Amino acid sequence: QGSATPSERAFSSGGLTGTKRRNRLNPNVFESLQLLKSAYRNGHISAASNAEQHLDALIAALHDDVVDNEDSAGDTD
Repeated sequence: QGSATPSERAFSSGGLTGTKRRNRLNPNVFESLQLLKSAYRNGHISAASNAEQHLDALIAALHDDVVDNEDSAGDTD
């Protein structure tokens, strides 16, 4: 079982993120979560030293997405 290919691991990880309880995740948020999980697992980021930096970036991205959605919702032309 330790011989799973990277694509199989990514698919499995996506199944853990995309559950029935999380079915409303924006595709960009879902992708961001998957990238963060992969980077953490592969040692590219460390929870202790980089969590705040990545969380700030994720919050900024979510804020931008909300603002964009509000702007497009307000366009009734």
